[in-house]
Amino acid sequence: MKRFRSKDGSGAKSSRERDEEARLIQRAQQGDQAAISELYQANVDVVYRYIWARVRDENIAEDLTQQVFLKSLEGLPSYSHTGKPFLAWLYRIAYARIVDYWRQQKRRMEVPLDEGLPATEPRPGALLEVEADWETAMDLLAQLTDDQQDVLMLRFIGEMSLSQVAETLGKTIGATKAIHHRALASLARMLQDQGGPSIP
Repeated sequence: MKRFRSKDGSGAKSSRERDEEARLIQRAQQGDQAAISELYQANVDVVYRYIWARVRDENIAEDLTQQVFLKSLEGLPSYSHTGKPFLAWLYRIAYARIVDYWRQQKRRMEVPLDEGLPATEPRPGALLEVEADWETAMDLLAQLTDDQQDVLMLRFIGEMSLSQVAETLGKTIGATKAIHHRALASLARMLQDQGGPSIP
């Protein structure tokens, strides 16, 4: 059973890990095949999970994931490392590939829900413990608006901070926080409607 959490329980990189990633990127930009392979191995699973969650088809998700990394390889020489996670750049590419895919398919899934902000934000940790089953969680997420899906997927599947999510989606921090609040409130209502435990 897959869960919305990193292997060590934290989505944040340490200062040392950020420095190591910066050196790895520099080596990759110089054509070091081992560094390129290491960047791929470090990020491919989380990029695949994000894409699969949006297309719900393993073959398509695999194809789009490969497109993301081919595109990143093409753009690597001009990539400017500013201290932000390399994964944030990969998510921008993945997001564009997903939008292109659905545009080509000429269909999108969206179920509008009440947009009212909750008085207090539900605790994400509690939500994740309640909905540990991957398929069930994806079914619930599919009922959110596209913006809400994107924010939660980047936040919990992609393990990004809200500021990283905002940058990836080209939104302001304020707008991203509002979408985040609404998405969690909507999920809480859906869990209650299903007779599941409430989110404190």
